[in-house]
This record gives sequence, structure tokens and C-alpha cells, in this order.
Amino acid sequence: MRRLTVYDSRTRETRLFAPLHPPRVGLYVCGLTPYAPAHIGHARTFVFFDVVARALRRWGYRLFYVQNVTNLDDKVIARAAQDGVDPLTLAERNFVAYRLDMERLGVRSVNYYPFATDYLAEIVAQARTLVDAGYAYRADDGSVYYAVGKFPGYGRLSGQNPQALRPGAHVEVDPLKRAPEDFAIWKAATPGEPSWESPWGPGRPGWHIEDTAITVKLLGARYDLHGGGIDLIFPHHEAEVALSESATGESPMVGYWLHGGMLRFAGEKMSKSLGNIVALSEVIDRWGAGPVRFFFVNAQYRSPLEFDAERSLAEATEAYRRLGQPLARLDELLASRGPDAPGAEPPQGLADEASALVERLDATLAQDFDTRGAVALLFGWSRRLSELRAPLEELSGSAIARLRAPFDWARETLGLFEATAGTSSEGWSEIVGVAIAARARARARGDFAEADRVREELARAGVELEDGADGTRWRLRQGG
Repeated sequence: MRRLTVYDSRTRETRLFAPLHPPRVGLYVCGLTPYAPAHIGHARTFVFFDVVARALRRWGYRLFYVQNVTNLDDKVIARAAQDGVDPLTLAERNFVAYRLDMERLGVRSVNYYPFATDYLAEIVAQARTLVDAGYAYRADDGSVYYAVGKFPGYGRLSGQNPQALRPGAHVEVDPLKRAPEDFAIWKAATPGEPSWESPWGPGRPGWHIEDTAITVKLLGARYDLHGGGIDLIFPHHEAEVALSESATGESPMVGYWLHGGMLRFAGEKMSKSLGNIVALSEVIDRWGAGPVRFFFVNAQYRSPLEFDAERSLAEATEAYRRLGQPLARLDELLASRGPDAPGAEPPQGLADEASALVERLDATLAQDFDTRGAVALLFGWSRRLSELRAPLEELSGSAIARLRAPFDWARETLGLFEATAGTSSEGWSEIVGVAIAARARARARGDFAEADRVREELARAGVELEDGADGTRWRLRQGG
């Protein structure tokens, strides 16, 4: 396993990575709240953590990567009411679209996408533990709140002072709370909203406890890496620390916190609440997945990144084209001549340079996942090949393959120069599986209109479904 360093947001320093149970590594990333389609800002976070997962696996770590889906919260309920659809249906619909966008971007490294509503038993059990231990209390309406003042470590991750939080400024005004900084871990049922039974009456989970119930169940009371956008540090990740460590009695909950910088539009954070979002699917449709992914990996992940739909991606498209020109020629020669084609060997030492460069690329990325530094090295190799005096056509197939090694590294680790899902069943299998699962959930809820909509969407994409006694099978139409 390769040694690497990671910048930890909790300690605010770059530290040598030492997993709890090497070579096993647990990674949890706060995923989508699918009340609307994914936007380009989401892609920055999830492309970066895809690189993290790819790199760890390349370096010999046995990674289990979990990315949750907050398929029910206030935003999902509000948007569903606005659109006149069931909240769980809306969330499922947007999640399927998100997975299609991720497939196009080459984000395929997540092992499991747990839905919050599939972990209600764990959520209720954790809330009960917190109430019994005195960390949480039942309010008059049947809601349950976490008492922030009971946890001395609250604020260490973010640097916030909980006593400085003022109602209406940093925290929600709620007369049911005992203190302004307290937060709901179980919300009493509201007419017309989904609800489930609990020891405190019918209701639904609060946002923060969804994550901690899932992580304790899937990764344990302590695990290695937790990631997300920097905007989640407070209050979300701060609340997660308090909930998990109070419930389990184990600390620290996470060995290393990784937080990515925000994508900014005209100097402001890009978010749905500000209304300055750019739909991810539209950006990929216009510019292609390769330039979009390149735009993100050619930046330092912790720094803010300015985005201008025209200028940013036009520049990324041209840079990506230049970077890949020698690779396109190498791929073309290998495809036409084959890897065993006879020919000359590379100029003196050039193949050794390629091998040495692969090691440098790994070493660079192992310094807090320095994707920008790796891209700079790849540009140097691209120029080196472009300046060769000896024609590539004269080289043997094995020589061409050796010269391509740094680009192969970029494909494997950075996800650049990859093909997206095409017309083969292999490329479609996981995405269609997600859609079939969404359809099954809709049918189980009795939402047959949504189930039919999923079938129709797949049919438009060239996928035919066939229901049988042993489940649902699928196939691609010829030419689909």
C-alpha cells in the first residue's frame, strides 16, 4: 500500500493516512438530497471523491465507499407539494437521473447508496439511545431534539461557539427547543407528509441523524474518511460528530475529514437556494463529459473554483483536447496495428521516462490528492510526445503501449479519456438496475403511474423491460 497524506479538516493539518484496520478503508460521503436534478456544483464534489476512491483502490486499499441519499427532508417535501407528486417518488426520480449523470461522468466508484428511509429502524434506535442517555429530549408535540449543551465537544470541527448562535440568525427559531442551538432528530408528523411510528409518536427523521444511523450500521462507530462540500462542516457534520460520539461513546467518529471547496458563480456559492444553478445534465450535453471532468480535476480540491458556463468550459475543452492529442494517436495506432506489431523501439530512455512518470504521478496524487499537480505532469508528457522527431508509426506495438502508460494512469486514476456507457449491456447494467429498483419501489408504494413513467423513460433510452415470475429482465434494443 502506498503512503499518502491527507489534509484533515478537524485537526487543520496535513497528516499521514493511517486507516484503523489496513488495508480496509471506510469512506462516507454526504450525497444528494434529490428534491431537484443535480447541478454542476454537485459534480465537483462527487468527481473529486471518485478520484479518491480510484486512487485508494489503485494503491492497494480495500475501500468500502458509501454515499447516502437523503430521500426525505423538508426540501423534498416542499418541492413535491409544489409539483403535486409523492415526496418519495420525486426523490427516486431525481436520484435515477443523478445516477445517469454520474455514469456519463465516469463516477462509478461508490459501493452503496443507502436511502435514509431504508434505515428508519436504526434511526429510531439511535434516537432512543440518545434520549435514554440524556443527550436528547421529547418536546411537547412529539418531536425529539438533541441537547447540544450536553456534548462538550460541539464546535471543535467547525470552530463554532454554540453559545454564540442567535435564534433567527444561525439557527431556526423554534419555541419547542430548550436552547436555540438544539436540533431535531425526530420530527412529529404533519398532516399530508410521510410519517412512521416511533416511541414518541408518528413522525420522520431529522436530517443529521439519518447519516449517523447509516454510518454506525455500515461502517461502525469509528471509520476512516468522511467527505463532503465545505458548506456541510456546520451545522451538518458538527451535528454528526455529536450524535455519533454521544450514542456510541467512541471518539473520534472519523479519522480524517475531507472537505471540498465550493463551485462559485459570479463570486457566490452555487446552490439551489440562491437560484444560480446550472443543471449538470445540460452541461454534459453541451460540452461532453470529458471536458467537464477535466475542469474539476485540473483544480485544487479544497480551493473555491469559479465557474462561467461559457468561458470555463470552453477553456477546459481546448485544454483537454490538447492534452489528449498524443493519446488519440497512440490509441489509433494500437487499434489499427495491434499490440504485437513489429517495429522500432522508443528513442533512448523514453520508455523508462514513461515508467518513471507513472511513479511520479502516483507520488504527486498521494500528496493530499493533488490532481492539479498530476495534470501538470501529464501536460509535460503530452508535449514530450508531440516533440518527438521519430514518427510514432515506426514504433512497435509494445513500444507504443509503453509510451501510453501515463495516459493509462490518467484513465484509471483521474477518470480522464474514458468512454461513457454505450450500447453494450455491460455499460448499461448498473444504471438500468437502479431504474428497475426505482420502479419496484414505486409499485410497492402503489404508485403505478410512476412505475409506468420509469418504463417509458427506459424505452426512450432503448431499454426494454420484461416482467416475469422471477423478477424483471431487460435488454437493449438493436441499435439502442
